[in-house]
Amino acid sequence: MSSHEHIRALELRLEQLESENAIRACMNRYMFLCDELGVASPLDELAGLFTEDAVWEGKGAKYQNSFGGYQGRAAIKAMFATYMVEPAHFSLNVHFLTSELIQVSGDSAQASWVMLQASTFASGASHLNSARLTVRFTREQGQWRMAHFQTENLFSRPVSTWNSAAHLPVPGKPGQ
Repeated sequence: MSSHEHIRALELRLEQLESENAIRACMNRYMFLCDELGVASPLDELAGLFTEDAVWEGKGAKYQNSFGGYQGRAAIKAMFATYMVEPAHFSLNVHFLTSELIQVSGDSAQASWVMLQASTFASGASHLNSARLTVRFTREQGQWRMAHFQTENLFSRPVSTWNSAAHLPVPGKPGQ
């Protein structure tokens, strides 16, 4: 391999890693904004994480019936706007992502995660959900954005309150 070919191979590997990192950052920002969703949420920023013609959809019986689907950035933005109420729909909302797989090919990528979501609603009810996220990304105007977002429920159940005032046991502390 010539030095020019070696440098080009390294550039391609670097571009791959940078793309994966940008995709990861896009998904991380999306989850953060979903965790904080309320009247003061930066709705334009949230919608801007999607391509102009993006699709956002619940998949499978439970999520298709609960969430439905939305075509286009404007429709996705309008869907998220319904969560911007006072009091906030979520009084606590935390998303955890795991089992990440990102496969980049040029200006498109396929990615998947398993998500765990712990939520308490304004009503006081709490819920634990797990979903498989399958997301196609597209590089649009130099920025990685979500082009097709699918969420499919793996399990869902009501739970008692998340944050308890009960004593937290710590080894080596009096009364443990």
